[in-house]
Amino acid sequence: MFENENKDFSEHLVAINRVAKVVKGGRRFGFAAIMIVGDNKGRVGYGTGKAKEVPEAVRKASENAKSKMVRVSLKDNRTIHHDVVGRYGAGKVILRSAAPGTGIIAGGAMRALFESLGIKDVVAKSTGTSNPHNMLKATFDAFKKSESPKSVAAKRSKKVTDIIKNKNSEGLSS
Repeated sequence: MFENENKDFSEHLVAINRVAKVVKGGRRFGFAAIMIVGDNKGRVGYGTGKAKEVPEAVRKASENAKSKMVRVSLKDNRTIHHDVVGRYGAGKVILRSAAPGTGIIAGGAMRALFESLGIKDVVAKSTGTSNPHNMLKATFDAFKKSESPKSVAAKRSKKVTDIIKNKNSEGLSS
């Protein structure tokens, strides 16, 4: 795992793939990299880069990730607000909020994503595929679907306390 602290961003190298192009004289090798960049405070992005050499591919992927950063609302700066499912292609991820002290229970590319995002407690399961591209895109789809109580209250023209109170009373009756 590659970590670099520049400008308060943590960078995680998720995967490097070596690809070959067969030409008249033999094979020409190239490299594709997937990077995750986050600020550990709720902003994260992922990017890909291709080049003839690994360091250049990593640099390109890092720049691509910084340009595609999104903000994710966190509950108490440690977990997500509610359970959510994300899909992309054959990838499906299930993200569940967790109690304090649970830690990051996730595998593959999702673990690096949560660490860069600043999430400390989450339970995540990936079903369908282990392809890091699709897992990351499905996780970002899940983040897009997740909403904070503040945004839900604004949409419904209610107070945040009404939303949280309703959520707690529904959980007790079920």
